[in-house]
Amino acid sequence: MFTIVKYRFFTFVNMKNYSASIKGIMDRYPEFKLDQIKDRYINQSHIQPILNEFEKDVELSKIGYSVNKEPIHLLKIGSGKIKVLAWSQMHGNESTTTRATLDVINALINFKTVETSDILKNISLYCIPMLNPDGSRKYTRLNYNNVDLNRDAQNLTQPESRILRKIFDDIKPDFCLNLHGQRTIFSAGATDKSAVMSFLTPAEDKDREVTVKRSESMKVIAKIAADLKDVLPGQIGRYDDGFNLNCTGDTFQSEGVPTILFEEGHFPNDYTRETTREFAAASIISSLRSIATGTYLDFSTKNYFDIPENDKKFNDILIKNVRIKDGIKDVSIQFSEKLIGNTVEFIPKIENIEDKIDKYGHREIDGNGKILELAGHKTPVANVVVDKIFLNKEILMVKCD
Repeated sequence: MFTIVKYRFFTFVNMKNYSASIKGIMDRYPEFKLDQIKDRYINQSHIQPILNEFEKDVELSKIGYSVNKEPIHLLKIGSGKIKVLAWSQMHGNESTTTRATLDVINALINFKTVETSDILKNISLYCIPMLNPDGSRKYTRLNYNNVDLNRDAQNLTQPESRILRKIFDDIKPDFCLNLHGQRTIFSAGATDKSAVMSFLTPAEDKDREVTVKRSESMKVIAKIAADLKDVLPGQIGRYDDGFNLNCTGDTFQSEGVPTILFEEGHFPNDYTRETTREFAAASIISSLRSIATGTYLDFSTKNYFDIPENDKKFNDILIKNVRIKDGIKDVSIQFSEKLIGNTVEFIPKIENIEDKIDKYGHREIDGNGKILELAGHKTPVANVVVDKIFLNKEILMVKCD
């Protein structure tokens, strides 16, 4: 047995400048963050003890099983008339929002603040913390049958897709929160700022019409952006809204339920996404409180469209101005993620070698014309895995620590 909520005896200093509407709870984030789950790899076994402890204070039900017979759970907390349905880890390798969601539920259980009181009084929150436990176990995007659950909303070929659809039909939510994660390549607009948090109100049709219900989710997103703008200046993006009815968000939005897609992304030097986790938790709390109090209605669809649309302006490593054979080149390196044991390893691979790469690097190195080689004096080429390179025969480690 363990205690979920952690009381720490220290004075909060240098508190992040969240908007006043969520500051009261976010200043206490270190107290309600669940340190039992951390880093990129979590599966159903990691969250089950937390769910067991939560069961004293929430309604917890087992709503079905994955292809490989892992349990899928639904938590319900709050007594309000507004019904919100949230689900996370539809893609098994997108765990940050699962950690953030469980942090938020921990706060709702254990802290009495203006923010939590508003949410619990006015909202009934239904949450599936891990929709794809098989993919989570293997750390893959897909489920056990190698199906992308977020492309199965119409055909419903997989048990996990059918479970979510049944819960949606049974609850008849007023809002949906579709919680995901995105790669390190995304920038907030065509800028040198990575998109730490990105949002989308999915389209309802191929014309991407702004309907009354869709505009509601746009306004909620605008409120989130306002609440986080001072802690993430220039680092909040808007995801592309190309229509695909096979996607869950597009399906639910097309049925008249305001749906908000959350995409947590990369914060500088945060490959475990423990820093991003806090901003994901803040985003969830912001959305719930604005829905609970109706303050999202103070915003407009223009505020939503003012959020810069995501671009792909980043590589994990960018090495500039190195000599390869007889020319000066830029070299980009991108990490792929691989589960080794119980740890996600980041495998560096050369992506491009060009005269000039018009991107930014989360880590940038100026080669100053030095000769770049691989081990054994090999000339670098694209699509080669490397953990170190040589600049004028001096070792440069490129593997992520």
